Amino acid sequence: MILKKYYLLFVLLVSQFAFSQEGIPVYADYLSDNLYLVHPSMAGASNANKIRLTARKQWFDVDNAPSTQSANINFRAGDKVGLGGIVYRDENGRFTQTGVFVTFAYHLLFSRDRTDLNMLSFGLSGALIQSNVDERGLDDPADPDPVLRGNLQKDSYFNVDFGMSYNYLDWYLHFTVKNLLPTARDIFDNTDIGATIRDSNNQRRYIFSVGYVFGLGNGPWSLEPSILYQATDQTEESTIDGNLKVYRRFGELATLWGGLSYRRSFDGAEFSQTGVEIESQKLQYITPFLGINYKKWMVGYTYSHQSNSVVLTNGGFHQLTIGYDFGKRKERWNCHCPAVNN
Repeated sequence: MILKKYYLLFVLLVSQFAFSQEGIPVYADYLSDNLYLVHPSMAGASNANKIRLTARKQWFDVDNAPSTQSANINFRAGDKVGLGGIVYRDENGRFTQTGVFVTFAYHLLFSRDRTDLNMLSFGLSGALIQSNVDERGLDDPADPDPVLRGNLQKDSYFNVDFGMSYNYLDWYLHFTVKNLLPTARDIFDNTDIGATIRDSNNQRRYIFSVGYVFGLGNGPWSLEPSILYQATDQTEESTIDGNLKVYRRFGELATLWGGLSYRRSFDGAEFSQTGVEIESQKLQYITPFLGINYKKWMVGYTYSHQSNSVVLTNGGFHQLTIGYDFGKRKERWNCHCPAVNN
């Protein structure tokens, strides 16, 4: 009976995980010159082709803590067409996802020349994702539970992301819909004993971001405030990021950048520390980040701290991003627009 209670808790956790973590989790990757990982319309938008590798690890002091690795490439194929590809792996305890994205983007240039950036972009990504639930080692050999298979259960699905971007002088705006198609999966395939759990066919997520880059006089400094808002249909969860990023150029060879991001959810979770009084808290992350672009290389580091009163652990979330730019075109836009100028 105790084992079955734990199994019920396990199932509930799987259901919550399936609703909230379909596809690549959206952390602060986009602040490390990695917008394509979030917005497919940015594939090939820059005047250089880009490769980006990321590795994120949460809570080093917790076993089987969440971790995510990704690798992506995006480039311009002709005057108006951009192409891209992403592979990733996301792990969270006994749940893992691996996936592949292939992207086609189209860029409409309304600019008269390189002095006035005015570009509208569309992007479409097809994704093949496999989700795994590892039940191995959960059962008690002395008192086996027929519900537990004791194996690695897998299910795969296909979905589509669609995005639009508008870059105008020092302004930018992005809108992306992830998991556009209604797709349901059997999380547990135990049909013979009536224990199959089928998730929702609505994993849709909406992401909107806007920002502006200020040039501070004619000097080497620039300032970029931005926000990113994301919401999910099924769970009706939503969060907003407020970001401030600072750039310091060193000639044509290097740019040092860093800043601070603050994420807050609009949805509270109730809890009790005394067993009597009910309290509520909303998810909050404070994320400082730092990086450098030197010639064709980019290295960035991000640290996230959860600032709630009740947390699993006081350990933070660490992320490292490494990038390489190639096939750089000589012309640059005459604007403060680091996402498309390299």
